[in-house]
Amino acid sequence: MKNICVYCGSSPGSRVEYAEGAKALARALVANNLGLVYGGSNLGLMGIVAQEVLDQGGTAVGVIPEQLVTKELAHPALTELFITRNMHERKARMAELSDGFIALPGGLGTFEELFEILTWGQLSFHSKPVGVLNVNGYYDGLLAFLNHAHSEAFIRTQHRNMLMSATCPIELLNAFKTYEAPPVVKWV
Repeated sequence: MKNICVYCGSSPGSRVEYAEGAKALARALVANNLGLVYGGSNLGLMGIVAQEVLDQGGTAVGVIPEQLVTKELAHPALTELFITRNMHERKARMAELSDGFIALPGGLGTFEELFEILTWGQLSFHSKPVGVLNVNGYYDGLLAFLNHAHSEAFIRTQHRNMLMSATCPIELLNAFKTYEAPPVVKWV
């Protein structure tokens, strides 16, 4: 693995633990010689994770749609910044640049990115690891819901197991190293 894409909020959230989790993930990425690929913003957890990666001497690559360059305030000191025409190009470019995906706490955009990349994995469009850093129990409800959907036979076991979860960034990155994508499933 060379780069990890991090999905997270353009807001810092309501708890200091979220910022601490973003910084801990940034330090773990740099300690494992992994570059950061993220949404390119200077705001919220996005800005916190990128700045910590840069402060630790790591590589931070942002990908942001031109419509959000001023709204989300593109980070001015990134290693590299790609400006795309729209959100679809943003997500495709982030996926292309990344060898794995981690969601920190975030809102609707974070959820949408997380579920889209999981769906791409389910459809075998990629075979890269996907996980959530469950800071302060933020993803407990989502993980319980996915388990419920699995128990109701809407998510197959191999697809439910695609989403990894940990409270420690090192633990999550270690799990990424041994990830094996599920076999291609015929939908008939």
